[in-house]
Amino acid sequence: MTAPAGAPPPDDPVLSEALAWYAHARAVFSGGNEVQLLRGGDALFPAMIESIGHATHEVWLATYIYGDDVAAQAVSAALVAAARRGVRVRVVVDGFGSLHALAALRERLEPAGVALAVFRPTQRWWNWLQPGQLRRLHQKLCVVDGQVGFVGGINVLDDRHDLNHGWGDTPRLDYAVRVQGAVVGPVEQTARAMWTRAAFGRDWRDEVRQIARSSQPMARARRLCDACASRCGAARQEASRRCAAAGAGRFVVRDNLSQRRSIERSYIDALRRAQQRIDIVSAYFYPGFEFRRALLAAARRGVRVRLLLQGKADYRFAALAAQALYDELLAHGVAVFEYTPAFLHAKVALVDQRWATVGSSNIDPLSLLVNLEANVIVDDRGFAATLSRELDRDFAVSREITAPVPVAGWRRWLRRGFVAWVARLYLRAAGAGGRY
Repeated sequence: MTAPAGAPPPDDPVLSEALAWYAHARAVFSGGNEVQLLRGGDALFPAMIESIGHATHEVWLATYIYGDDVAAQAVSAALVAAARRGVRVRVVVDGFGSLHALAALRERLEPAGVALAVFRPTQRWWNWLQPGQLRRLHQKLCVVDGQVGFVGGINVLDDRHDLNHGWGDTPRLDYAVRVQGAVVGPVEQTARAMWTRAAFGRDWRDEVRQIARSSQPMARARRLCDACASRCGAARQEASRRCAAAGAGRFVVRDNLSQRRSIERSYIDALRRAQQRIDIVSAYFYPGFEFRRALLAAARRGVRVRLLLQGKADYRFAALAAQALYDELLAHGVAVFEYTPAFLHAKVALVDQRWATVGSSNIDPLSLLVNLEANVIVDDRGFAATLSRELDRDFAVSREITAPVPVAGWRRWLRRGFVAWVARLYLRAAGAGGRY
């Protein structure tokens, strides 16, 4: 019996292989990737603009904040030029993070044919009455022609511009990566999914029509729904071999479906395996119990553990939450540094001489349990060495905390209890369940 017109075969190897990564709570490595570390928007935006300038088919971009400064306008100009030469360009922005620039974005992008979608809009007060409004799109993704991807913590915003504190002379500390190879596929799928979700199913209409017209509509729908779970066994068997390949990388997301704690699990697995070194850079740091236990256990067994956190706080409560943990961290031998030259927005980590991650996820309840996040994890000595050199520079210009700010015992415990209570309250309001 032949399959209905337009339907994928029951065991489509291309579709199965492309979607198999999402079926795993712990993402699967793929070898042969090229990963380039990019420090700040000064490195990221020219690289993105160059890739977009060579686009021939399509561009996908998803971001939390899309600004309207000179740096953001340069990216917009590249997107507009691509759309005008016939490239399919899709941009999705978060309705809260990009609220200030939405009108300017629509005016700049849409007349040229760039499709702009807003994830969970907040322009009207009643938008906040909708369920899930606290769960924001925090990913920063760009994919060009399915060949080149950009993933990191950098919003489409000048590094010297802070929306709450204005302009400064020194760029904020932030990182992204430029990737090529098998890892680009999952990045593109995620960007597509975010755009489709924000556009309220606009891209699903043709597929729904095909299913309805199919001679076997239920079978076709089942194949589409189950595609991401196919070939899981083969993928698991290949995982160990691929981990050792040069340029081995994986793309991992945090969402509210099957990947609820994938980023957190990836971190914890790496911490538990650490033998020599752990460096974590996080703008907002308030890890849960299991994460803290793995971090402290590594320090106790002799691993050098360093944390680089904000020294120039953009949100006072976030800084207070991290500082509430200083006593515990320092008592177990964790070295804590605060970055003081500028605002810190980076979300990167390095474990031993191979494992590294760069992405959008902070180590706090919002990133690990609420928001939609995306990281690239790299298992490669060359990339780890490059990141190590950059992080050593960052630690060298930071202030080491040798003792926490002196606070009376009962006040210290009261402060920590207050932070924990606020975190639990926010998680409950956001509908996040499970232990943290």
